[in-house]
Amino acid sequence: MDDWLQDWQAWAALSVALGVAELFSLDLMLLMLATGALAGMVAGLLDLPVAIQIIAAVATSIGMLVFVRPNVVARLHSGPELRLGHQALVGRQGVVVDEVSAQGGQIKIAGEVWTARPYDENEVIEAGATVDVFEIRGATALVHKIPTLGS
Repeated sequence: MDDWLQDWQAWAALSVALGVAELFSLDLMLLMLATGALAGMVAGLLDLPVAIQIIAAVATSIGMLVFVRPNVVARLHSGPELRLGHQALVGRQGVVVDEVSAQGGQIKIAGEVWTARPYDENEVIEAGATVDVFEIRGATALVHKIPTLGS
């Protein structure tokens, strides 16, 4: 190129232009190409021939598109697992209000009173005990007593 514009400066300008364009597209394609242009810039700074600069830019862009972009997109599109309704109570702790056995019982979870049965049907859990909610079947919580230090 001419003396007033070095190869690396052209690559840097291309990278910045692609980065700015990415701000409008938000699909991460142009960002991967901008990274390739940065690789071309590095090759230009090392005074490598233009053909090598182009190969570096293209190879880096393809690598970013194939290996990096799918993982980044997957992470951006996945969110925390949302548990709604009754399933949001699974894993929470409650307090036994009325003794819980295979015949019946009640617990208080998140301020609400629920019908409960022990997860192990042979277990009897006394009132006042803290329990973990293992499962919700219909309107009944299946629970297991949390052992206390003295038990």
